[in-house]
This record gives sequence, C-alpha cells and structure tokens, in this order.
Amino acid sequence: MNKKLILPGVLVLLGLVLRFFFTGVGYIAYAMFFAAALIAIMRFCKKAWIKRTVCILTALGLAYLIVIEVPIVGAASGDGDKEYDYIIVLGAAVHGDTPSLSLVERMSAARDYMQAHPQTIAIVSGGQGSDENVSEAAAMTAWLTDNGIDKSRIIAEDKATSTLENLEYSFNIIRQRGDDPNDSCAVVTSEYHIYRAKLLAQSLDVSVGSVAARTTYVPIMINYFIREAFGVTYQLIFC
Repeated sequence: MNKKLILPGVLVLLGLVLRFFFTGVGYIAYAMFFAAALIAIMRFCKKAWIKRTVCILTALGLAYLIVIEVPIVGAASGDGDKEYDYIIVLGAAVHGDTPSLSLVERMSAARDYMQAHPQTIAIVSGGQGSDENVSEAAAMTAWLTDNGIDKSRIIAEDKATSTLENLEYSFNIIRQRGDDPNDSCAVVTSEYHIYRAKLLAQSLDVSVGSVAARTTYVPIMINYFIREAFGVTYQLIFC
C-alpha cells in the first residue's frame, strides 16, 4: 500500500464511523473528509498552481471560520444571572414522547433559572414534528412540572417550526399579555445557539437576554459550534 494513502484513508474511515454510527457529530465527520481530500491533493497533485489555489482557499475558509466563531463563542456564556420577567425556552427534538438530550439540557437550565427567580414566567416554544408523538411545548411543560415548576408559570406555544417562529410567536404572546418583549425577556437555549438566536430576535426588532444551557458531551458541543458558523452565515446573507 502506498504510505501516502494511510493518513487520508484513516481520516475517511474515522469520518464514516462518526457519520453513520454516532449522532450529533456529523460536521466533525465532514471536517475529516475535507482534511482527507486536502491531504490527498497536497500529496498526489502534480500541478503547483492547483496546490497553491487549494491552500489559499483553505486558508481563507479557515480565517472566515475563526472570525465568525468569535461572536458565537463570545455569546456562549449567556448574560449572567439577570432578572427577567419572561424566558423563552427554545424547542429541540422529541423522540416519540421522550425529550432529546439537547432539550433536556435547555429545560434543566430553565428550571434552575426559574427556581432562582420565582417571579419569572416561561414560554416553552416548539411545535410537533412528523416523528414526534407530542409537541415540543407539551414535552417541555410536562418535564418542567415534573421537576418542580408550577404549571401556572408556564405558557405553551406549540405552533412554531423554526427558531424564528419560536421567537416571533413567543413575542406575540408577551405582547398579548400587555408587556413589551424588549423590556425583560431572555432566550434559553444551548450555548452554541445563543448568538444566532439573538440575531434572529434582532431581525424582529427585539433585543433579548440569554440563559445558556450547557451541552453535556464535548464532541457534540464542538460539532454544533461548527454547524452554527454555517447557520449564522446563512442568517447574515439571507435574513
């Protein structure tokens, strides 16, 4: 076997294992495929101009990734333990009737915040997907009430199908209650998702605070930080 093929081959194999046997690490797998292709080009391509072009494009891409990740990582800690009248808990997947790990992490952050701030109202926002037996809002309501939060402090918004709709519909609920979402409102979401959620809120002319939900597994967290770079790029270009 050509020794030059070993490293890119190993990277491709690891990428395939991650892609098809593990959940939540797809972007790490794609990064491995890209690295394998880059190494192969550098080792086997005989045209210098192609190598230079690939190197320049890769360097520009990495530079952009670093620049776009700075505000994403910077927002990840949330806004501290400020007092909010409302928190909007952004939905995540429900597997049948069972909340996904990401959703449990968000609900745990919401519960902890509400226990520390007994006057805060939670709007749990998320509709029902085709593979979900209940809406994300219903799953969150059940989990929070089972974990010590009085149901009178929870408002379910069960129509939203995207983060933008989560925010738009929740802001409308706050306005219908006679309050202004600009005054005292925060989103509760995964730490990697905070920056984009705030950008979306700004597109609706609302400035929100944030409460960060910590991702338990580091590889999953890294994967979603990478994914958010693409999500934020799309948001900045098209929204």
